[in-house]
Amino acid sequence: MTTSLHGAATDASLVPASATVRPGDTIMAGIRLRMQPTWHTYWRNPGASGLATSVTWELPPGVTAGDIQWPVPEKLLVEGLTTYIYENEVVLLVPLKIAANVPAGNLELKAKVSWLECATMCVPGNQNVAAKLAVGGETSPGPDAFLIANWQQKLPLVKPDLAARAWWEKPATGDTRPIIFEWPATAAKEADFYPYASDKIDVKSATESTPAIEGKVRLPKLVQKFEGDWPDKIQGLLVQKSDTGTVAYEVNLPITSGEITSGTAPVATPSPANPPTNSKSLVLMLLYAFLGGLALNVMPCVLPVIALKILGFVNQGREHPAQVRKLGLIYALGVLVSFLGLAAVVIAVKQAGHLAGWGLQFGNPEFIVVMTVLVTLVALNLFGLFEINLSGKVMGAAGNLGAREGSAGAFFNGVLATVLATPCTAPFLGVALGFAFAQSYGVIILFFLTVGVGLAAPYVVLSWNPALLKLLPRPGAWMEKFKIAMGFPMLATAIWLLNLTVAHYGKRVLWLGFFLVLVGLAAWIYGEFVQRGRNRKGLAAAFVLAILIGGYFFTVEDNLRWRSPITETAGAASHKDNPDGIEWQPWSPKALADARSAGHPVLVDFTADWCQVCQVNRKTSIEVKRVQQKLKELNAVALEGDYTKLPDSITTELAHFGRAGVPLVLVYPADASAPPEVLPDGYLTPGIVISALEKAQTPARTTASNR
Repeated sequence: MTTSLHGAATDASLVPASATVRPGDTIMAGIRLRMQPTWHTYWRNPGASGLATSVTWELPPGVTAGDIQWPVPEKLLVEGLTTYIYENEVVLLVPLKIAANVPAGNLELKAKVSWLECATMCVPGNQNVAAKLAVGGETSPGPDAFLIANWQQKLPLVKPDLAARAWWEKPATGDTRPIIFEWPATAAKEADFYPYASDKIDVKSATESTPAIEGKVRLPKLVQKFEGDWPDKIQGLLVQKSDTGTVAYEVNLPITSGEITSGTAPVATPSPANPPTNSKSLVLMLLYAFLGGLALNVMPCVLPVIALKILGFVNQGREHPAQVRKLGLIYALGVLVSFLGLAAVVIAVKQAGHLAGWGLQFGNPEFIVVMTVLVTLVALNLFGLFEINLSGKVMGAAGNLGAREGSAGAFFNGVLATVLATPCTAPFLGVALGFAFAQSYGVIILFFLTVGVGLAAPYVVLSWNPALLKLLPRPGAWMEKFKIAMGFPMLATAIWLLNLTVAHYGKRVLWLGFFLVLVGLAAWIYGEFVQRGRNRKGLAAAFVLAILIGGYFFTVEDNLRWRSPITETAGAASHKDNPDGIEWQPWSPKALADARSAGHPVLVDFTADWCQVCQVNRKTSIEVKRVQQKLKELNAVALEGDYTKLPDSITTELAHFGRAGVPLVLVYPADASAPPEVLPDGYLTPGIVISALEKAQTPARTTASNR
């Protein structure tokens, strides 16, 4: 219950997010200010005039209040004077910590709120506010939980890896000096900098931001100095506005006479026209990219292609070492060309103003359907249902490429290995690509090629080392059996791809299964009666065409409707395949804010059906009894971010943590003001997850954002 004692054009109230709280938990409370039309109150830095709102607390023993967390304000410019204001309504957020020894019962929270309200005139106002809070066995949301969660989404973001830069553009002229801000902001239409209050400097409001170039926006400003030396750091908000809304980042940027990357030593440059990437970070991230590409070779979906490549080495290694070296290079070329294609897709997506992510092609249902049919053909070819050279029909050519030993087969194997590897982010790879996607287009291309070099390196080394080739077994009849055996993991890959289409087509995916059966029948008729038959080959070929064409239009076009996938938003439904497992709830910023404001630790798993590392982590390290018991013990909330269809909201969230793809597993402490722990990329263990959950019980220092 909130008590309102006095008000003029502004009414204040105290609104806690929780109705009950467990001792030792932290909840979020809000100071809600509602202004009459034409009136406004002020941000923490009011600007050229005004006064920031202040709160004086009267709290019972065992309850302590943290610092005010200020939502992003609006900038008001009147006759050359800039102020930062809130109109209509604002909720200033304050974390309240309840001590572990507070006894059960009702608490009365009191505070005196003071503000300055202005329209054509300015009037100081103050109001005593109060609210009841029950202390009990658990923390539960109150009637204002949604309001608090909504305003938490309007707080500035804290992103240490934002790669923002600030540098003095020119020497000072009297008491003013031009400064340049730069940060990644692909789709920004407007950009600005809102400074924090300072007695020594002021940042003038004039803004002439340049359009985003290669995913970055550049913002010139003018700093006025009142006393002392020119500052070496500057604090405030980098604000960007786009069609989807306003985003602000809280920064404390070093300033140099050249250009710098935040968090690093200054890099002196003669001109700020093209700021360089920090060389040490670039080299380290390139090393991560190479190691990540190397690790992709052991991803389950790539293993069948690896086996085929080794089979080619065995067949030609002793008699034709020069040919093996040639094919090794052609295989590497196929890998690199494929990664160049992926880089081009990423650049095109960024150029169009959208967010790009690793494995984004697997968010395209038509691509998955084509890949399912193609991999099925490769498997049928390995089983020996049909054999064909490149001069034959298109259907056979696609299936046969994967098993060919010539240049075309080597190149195709490189392409296929790349395509099947991209759903996963191997260890090191997620961090490296998250770094790369925020850089220039040239750096993105360099990173993709480096990952490709890592993927292709083992085969190039093997093909060019005669001593290693001698370790391979001699060719023989076993090779034909091995080839057939490799058809089974390739067929398993096709089934995995078929499973991915469920998220896009639902029960309609059964018709794709029927089409694959027809493809298998057509392949058998083609091999048995066209290739190896002696009579009526034309009739058999006509049957093949009739089966494929008729089957395609009946199953794929009319019933699967493969160009009209289901349009439900990904991430809106949780997976509950295991009724005795973790009770997953769909992730959203609101769901996260609700859980945190209620004082729960939160486990967030960003995953996708097409990410095999994600699925392995879920089965071996998250959906296990030890972790389930720990979650229940902590009364923790489990949120699942489903990235199967590449929703922009999750792409943005991944970028906040410097990742370009899944998996990403986060553990948020019960302290609503504490940042989350980011678990290692790649494969996890139950011990890693449990350790992070145990740390989530330990209070951490308060930050200005709950991210």
